[in-house]
Amino acid sequence: MDSSMTTLIIQGTFETLYMTLVSTLIAYIIGLPVGVLLVTSDSEGIVPMRLLNKVLDIIVNITRSIPFLILLIAVIPFTRFVVGTSIGSTATIVPLVLAAAPFIARLVESSIKEVDYGIIEASLSMGASPLQVVTKVMIPEAKPSLIIGAAIATTTILGYSAMAGIVGGGGLGDIAIRFGYYRYETGVMVVTVMLLVLIVQIFQEFGMKIAQKQDHRK
Repeated sequence: MDSSMTTLIIQGTFETLYMTLVSTLIAYIIGLPVGVLLVTSDSEGIVPMRLLNKVLDIIVNITRSIPFLILLIAVIPFTRFVVGTSIGSTATIVPLVLAAAPFIARLVESSIKEVDYGIIEASLSMGASPLQVVTKVMIPEAKPSLIIGAAIATTTILGYSAMAGIVGGGGLGDIAIRFGYYRYETGVMVVTVMLLVLIVQIFQEFGMKIAQKQDHRK
């Protein structure tokens, strides 16, 4: 592997990290409140709102049902409208966020539902407002599970970013497809796959260690 290819792979690694981390951050800004609303607006939630819960549930289910590759192509006009282009690492962030936000909403919903409802009832009986219950009880109590969910979401988004290489999305996935697949350069394919596996392992290990430190039950 020559120096130009090494430079390209290093650049691709940084592009992959950029796409993954920025997409995860934006998707959490959207998905976290949606996940909280799915729990609090449920019929057994602290602020039952049946219509809102049903609408959110349908939206999340529909967007989660669309395979990422189809979504990636379908939103090309919207991506071009938002960032001015449909190729490159920045453009890929748009479909990544659209795909990841509903997935994160479900992860958040699942994590918060694990919180002992007795603690929530006790908080309400002591006069805590719904907002205080969410910020002072639900999220702090669910923090270890939320962190593990964040690690899962990050690695899932990383996998999505590699798929985006099919339409010139940049990053390691783009390099693997352009050189490893189309030009039959097996060495490039092996290196990109190994780097993707390594990044996934780092994210997972990092997330698990933080979750263990935040788990006050141990």
